Amino acid sequence: MSSEIKVPNMGESVSEATISNILKSSGSFVKQGDEILELETDKVNQVLYAPEIGELTLQVKKGDTVKIGQVIGTINPQAVDRTPKSSDKEPPKPPEPAFPPPSSSNGKAKFTTADFVSSLQQPAASTQPTPMVEKETNTSRKKMSSLRKIIAQKLVEVKNTTAMLTTFNEVDMSSVMAIRQKEQESFQKKYGIKLGFMSFFIKACVAALKEIPEVNAYIDKEDIVLIQSYDICVAVSTDRGLMVPVIRSCQQHSFGEIEIQLSAFAKKARDGSISVDDLKGGSFTITNGGVFGSLLSTPILNPPQSAILGMHSIVKRPVVVNDEIVIRPMMYLALSYDHRLIDGKQAVLFLKHIKQTLEEPSRLLLDL
Repeated sequence: MSSEIKVPNMGESVSEATISNILKSSGSFVKQGDEILELETDKVNQVLYAPEIGELTLQVKKGDTVKIGQVIGTINPQAVDRTPKSSDKEPPKPPEPAFPPPSSSNGKAKFTTADFVSSLQQPAASTQPTPMVEKETNTSRKKMSSLRKIIAQKLVEVKNTTAMLTTFNEVDMSSVMAIRQKEQESFQKKYGIKLGFMSFFIKACVAALKEIPEVNAYIDKEDIVLIQSYDICVAVSTDRGLMVPVIRSCQQHSFGEIEIQLSAFAKKARDGSISVDDLKGGSFTITNGGVFGSLLSTPILNPPQSAILGMHSIVKRPVVVNDEIVIRPMMYLALSYDHRLIDGKQAVLFLKHIKQTLEEPSRLLLDL
């Protein structure tokens, strides 16, 4: 005789419940104490258990509302468990061997050349990787701009086609800062623009390029092309990416003229009015990571140029001057160069020349 399964009393003021989950399907064989289903009320949740062993028959489904004491199913204890036992299952077949069993002769196993050739001709198991399924994450995608694509292409090209190295030095900026402070007002009255650091660096680079002309050159196939003009590129950061306009014939320009051109290029780069001609050419590049707080970096070459100077933050640090420890405004300098064209000695001397010029700006007046 079948046993009834009823909705139990679930406390005072609880008159009905909802079937929130079916844990054993109707027709399945259950043992005493097996979880059958879950009941949910506004006050409590409860699991219903099988009262005895037998075949389960349910009269409800998930989501039904039932009354307290309602019969929702039965268990037939006389039913036979038809669930296949593990002992009744066929044992799994052993996997096919990668190589055929060796042939035997006179009771001894022997693997012949024919066996080996046959094994090679058998189709190998699939080794195709499971395709990756992109998981839902807090990410977004956007197309690369044309400018960003060009920048990316150039950077990869540089890494793959040059023997780029970087050498470092440091410069005491006290003298340059003193000149700026002393002459700033007069400079602004004459040129209508502030005297910055970049014009000093451009002038110092021109002097160093004159001294070591290999830095003002590039490789064209099997030739070294020496550039007679000093066209300095200055990296300008914009919302669209990095742009590098060219100040041409810097050896002919005054500090004021260089600062005016720098300001004009920066404005054009940021408002998007810079032209292709403004970006063409150039024999040497200066980039200033110091405006963003960079203390030290290894700038990447601007092809086809063979060198680039990296400026950085000016930081007050203790240094030894005339055997005394003093506090000075110091800047690290970095020169990245193509070792195919420029030797280490030349790179070090070039950077040293810039250091000497900035620490003794009077050298610029004497063309030293």
